[in-house]
Amino acid sequence: MTLRTLDSLGDLAGKRVFVRCDFNVPLADGSITDDGRIRAALPTLKALVEAGAKVVTSSHLGRPKGSPDPQYSLAPVAARLGELLDAPVAFAGDTVGEAAEQAVAALEPSQVVVLENLRFNAGETSKDDAERRAFAEQLAAFADVMVSDGFGVVHRKQASVYDLAQILPSAAGTLVAHEVAVLDRLLTAAEQPYTVVLGGSKVSDKLGVIDSLLPRVDKLLIGGGMAYTFLAAQGYAIGKSLVERDQIDTAKRYLDEARERGVELLLPVDSLMASAFAADAQSENAPADDLEGTSLGAEALGLDIGPATAEAFADAIRSSKTVFWNGPMGVFEFPAFAAGTKAVAQALTETDGLTVVGGGDSAAAARTLGFADDQFGHVSTGGGASLEFLEGKKLPGLEVLGWA
Repeated sequence: MTLRTLDSLGDLAGKRVFVRCDFNVPLADGSITDDGRIRAALPTLKALVEAGAKVVTSSHLGRPKGSPDPQYSLAPVAARLGELLDAPVAFAGDTVGEAAEQAVAALEPSQVVVLENLRFNAGETSKDDAERRAFAEQLAAFADVMVSDGFGVVHRKQASVYDLAQILPSAAGTLVAHEVAVLDRLLTAAEQPYTVVLGGSKVSDKLGVIDSLLPRVDKLLIGGGMAYTFLAAQGYAIGKSLVERDQIDTAKRYLDEARERGVELLLPVDSLMASAFAADAQSENAPADDLEGTSLGAEALGLDIGPATAEAFADAIRSSKTVFWNGPMGVFEFPAFAAGTKAVAQALTETDGLTVVGGGDSAAAARTLGFADDQFGHVSTGGGASLEFLEGKKLPGLEVLGWA
């Protein structure tokens, strides 16, 4: 089966279309600090507006406890969406209550309304099928068809993602369809040489994706905090660096498997070691086989890959035709420990082939370090969803749209 797309819904002129977006944007004092996820929804929303649909859209934002919480209101999102669409966008102060009913009833063709945060209703994320279905039925009363365009939540069995798509005629929006096409290419049609770059703090967070991709790739580059578990598996002293002792045998297994498969598994050959987890910490570079050999001694902790590693990783990336990157190489939030992550991002922009940034912290790091999304082949809008897709898991929000 293949993913149902907007074309499968036919003529939408005058029809009410519920669009499940991912407007889970970062806020500071009620202001949006990064509108990337709102911009990502624009192609689908503009297509529906141009088709003459009556567009009802909503999303989650943050983690409210199943009841209204003003700090997680979608009101700023509605205001920003109106600016980006250059058209008035109505906002309903509830999800399925009187305000929502009135706002939807007032819609004319090519107009847009944003309903309040879906997670203000406990039914959205309920583990009880009946409770979740009941909320989806209430949402369904506002629409004739449903479009799923929040890729960041397709791995969740939630009312607006899964149940609503069963109740109404449904299809994937352009964002979700594009995400699926790109990520499926990484699994089934990646051009060689194929390199995967993994970072972040924990090996345990990446087990599934390593298991899935190791048989497919030519090179696997491992940085970030998770690299120290691999270095420990090789018998190196790592000071106070982050390590998952219960994953050391797993790391050894991956090292052996990569060797057997002929996959080049690159680990840091040097690290920037720090006196503390702090932006202004004293730091020294050290070779991987002597991380405690600095003046900091056994108290040192690794907060970034070193310059030799950054150069080796960048060379491996630039020589590839397909690159998938998930996870920063260090504590990029601290400028003194951002060089490794920046080197990886820069190399991706210089690669002649498909480059995919796996959402989440990777996308945030790239933007924080001054890179624009259009400098990469694709920047996923769903960190967890993209990893689960690449692990080969069945995602409820995609299965319900015909993807199997």
